[in-house]
Amino acid sequence: MPRSLVIGNGNVLVGFDATYSVRDIYFPRVGDANQTMGNVCRTGFFIDGKFAWLDDPAWQRRLGYAQDSLVSDVTLTHPGLGITVKFADYVDLARNWFIRNVEVKSATGFTIGRAFFHYDWFIEGSDIGNTVLYEPRHRGVIAYKSNRYFLVGGDRGPEFGIDTWANGKKGNGLAGTWVDAEDGVLGRNPIEQGSVDCTVGFELGPGKADEARALTHWVCMGTRLSEVTAYGQDLILGRGPDTYHGRTLTYWQVWSEKDHRHIDEELGAEVTQLYRRSILTARTHADNHGAIIAATDFDITKFARDTYAYAWPRDGALVANSLDRAKHEDVTRQFFLFCQQALVEEGYFLHKYTPYGLPGSSWLPWVDSHGVRTLPVQEDETGLVLWALWQHYRIHGNLDFVVGLYTTLVVPAADWMVSYIDERNGLLMPSWDLWEERWGVHAFTVGAVWGGLDAARNFADLFGDVGAYVRYRDAADRLRKAADTHLYSEELGRFARRIAVEDDGTLTVDMVLDSALYGLWRFGMYAPDDKRMTETMEAIRDQLSNKATCGGIARYQDDYYFKVEPDTKLVPGNPWFMCTLWLAQWYIATAKDTHELGAAREIINWAVAHQLPGGLLSEQLDPHSGAPLSVSPLTWSHAEFIVTVDEFCRRSERLRRSAIATIPPKNA
Repeated sequence: MPRSLVIGNGNVLVGFDATYSVRDIYFPRVGDANQTMGNVCRTGFFIDGKFAWLDDPAWQRRLGYAQDSLVSDVTLTHPGLGITVKFADYVDLARNWFIRNVEVKSATGFTIGRAFFHYDWFIEGSDIGNTVLYEPRHRGVIAYKSNRYFLVGGDRGPEFGIDTWANGKKGNGLAGTWVDAEDGVLGRNPIEQGSVDCTVGFELGPGKADEARALTHWVCMGTRLSEVTAYGQDLILGRGPDTYHGRTLTYWQVWSEKDHRHIDEELGAEVTQLYRRSILTARTHADNHGAIIAATDFDITKFARDTYAYAWPRDGALVANSLDRAKHEDVTRQFFLFCQQALVEEGYFLHKYTPYGLPGSSWLPWVDSHGVRTLPVQEDETGLVLWALWQHYRIHGNLDFVVGLYTTLVVPAADWMVSYIDERNGLLMPSWDLWEERWGVHAFTVGAVWGGLDAARNFADLFGDVGAYVRYRDAADRLRKAADTHLYSEELGRFARRIAVEDDGTLTVDMVLDSALYGLWRFGMYAPDDKRMTETMEAIRDQLSNKATCGGIARYQDDYYFKVEPDTKLVPGNPWFMCTLWLAQWYIATAKDTHELGAAREIINWAVAHQLPGGLLSEQLDPHSGAPLSVSPLTWSHAEFIVTVDEFCRRSERLRRSAIATIPPKNA
């Protein structure tokens, strides 16, 4: 089930599904480890003998956030229980505390009311060797393993602490302690070890008609006991939960509008709201140590037995660029420092990395079909990090920051790209494509590498490195000429997405149309209005458009990934947010007046219309229903929305100024 809301602070990320059940708790780094492994952590209510967990279909749900923040604003109503529950949940901006403010109200009142919170522990990604115990001094349950501690507590006044609890085993035929809550009474087992879970309860009743009964529940996280007790719960109780709620709400509202864009005037309030939600969502996936995580929706493990919770240098570079546009320099600096450390000594990036900067799992082989060693890389990742770093400098102008990266990141990466050329044809040596499916010389990769070489040339010029300037300039020029010669197909009337180089040096053209061809202009190699680019982008528009109800643009013809509809004439592939927004970016780049921005505006509005109720964007959509497919949220989807809106506003302003400048004076 895709995640409908995410909250976090760069150390902690909590994900909620569409029922508003907690599914993911990442700590101490975003993306590693998921302390619940994506399992349902249940929240339930017992009212006068009746019980319901939040995944009960009878709940009527309104999911969302407090405006421009990472504090939830959720209202749930259960007719059978006769209650309405409001949640304002957040992760404190500076402390690793997941705090839940709950308010329960009944139109008729109730005699007995109880709230229950369940946690299915897989501490450090494993259900082996965990412990849950009741700790009477702090009136809470502590879950721990090694140097990971979680204090599950709360306050409902007049006394702090939980009112009841259950610690128990799960697995091997045992469902878990959550079952114990359904009769309204928990067993209070003091301690359990191994494969364990816990449930805590709070008394709410009696409650008078229309009287709000409130409680605050929290999970304090730390690497030692004192972090979750003296520096956790004791601090919350001493200063009051409202202190942390107020400061977190204010912080994110100020943070999210740092760029002070007047998007409302150009595109309306709904676009502004999704723009800021996209910035906030990207921030939740940016670990404070620099890794930018692709997605934290753990349900993808059911498909691939692995997650998207890794840092791809390509995804990270594009997300960093979107955050740079929104003026969030401090976050993106950490990303580039992360890349500096992750770069392989020879000057390239591996497939993907853990949040600790270590090589992640991979399916890119180290040998080809003949057993000859190959590099398991996607060369676009190396190029795009340099491209994004130059964009970072252009936006912020922080010379002192980039000078420290010139010799340690820019030069080794650019020199490797210069060396990784097939002298027989002037193209790149083969690598894997951005979709991680095909080996060859890919148009997107060529565009990304050209962008990286051009960025390196600019840096060399900035620092007076004449030899490097000439080296990178000449390499970029040669690559452009090779693309002119080999990538454009007169037969197709457009660019080809891939060239396969045979053993004898002959070139085979991949005829399949791919939306990633946009990369040839996106990073500066070709002008967007180059006749050949226009032919290519128009082919994408005409042939990759989803003709079913949802609309949108597919990745490529007959895309297999999460395929829904076999009729490829109707549905060439599931629509992806990023691919659809790429087309909007081209419309923007080629618009000659504000009227021609209309097509891009329609796509932006399409993205707004297909967001999840909480404002999140998935990777792809069902071509008929528009329901989210694959992971949600996908950080890259949000990044492309940020970039598209930014480009629209900038282009609109330039076109208006140009139009005004061409108006002759009245007395002319």
